[in-house]
Amino acid sequence: MKFYEVIKSPLVSEKALNLRDSSPNAGQLVAFRVDRRSKKADIKNAVEKLFNVKVRSVNTANCKGKTVRRGRYVGKKSDWKKAYVTLAPGYNIEDYLNSL
Repeated sequence: MKFYEVIKSPLVSEKALNLRDSSPNAGQLVAFRVDRRSKKADIKNAVEKLFNVKVRSVNTANCKGKTVRRGRYVGKKSDWKKAYVTLAPGYNIEDYLNSL
């Protein structure tokens, strides 16, 4: 899998932004929406190559898609995966995140 296929987008939610700003080492915890088939090692390599940083740890979570109803029609949003990436001390990607 190519690096730009693993990371789909940064996760811009209230929880992700609070974790980024309130962690003891502010700016070192970053959340991404990633491909469902990617493993922690793939995510680590992709972040290191794309942003030129060192990654200390990667935590992932699988999120189930919600059921959506539009009148009598029932559908389902797709399942997705998110990754919380902790950067090594001395590294940050604030320039990229502030541009969001």
